[in-house]
Amino acid sequence: MRIVYEREYPREAEIMMSCSQRSIEQGRRQGRQQGKLEGSREGEVMILLRQLKFGGVPEPVRRKIEQADPQTLPAWSERVLTAADIEQVIDD
Repeated sequence: MRIVYEREYPREAEIMMSCSQRSIEQGRRQGRQQGKLEGSREGEVMILLRQLKFGGVPEPVRRKIEQADPQTLPAWSERVLTAADIEQVIDD
């Protein structure tokens, strides 16, 4: 059916494909943006947890947290519970 449509209406088929591709790309961009927001929130939670346990968070540590990938942050969050100092939390 699609092949017949593409053969009979090539311009319309091309426009539809272009619209579909734009929609897919827009969805991907929105997904990436949402992922960044979630990662940012996780980083903020990490900073808060550290502040609660260890007091202030030094600027180098804050930068390391902000630059950490989203997969690292949950592990660091767990380490906050047992670490004696902030370095034990973020040391790889």
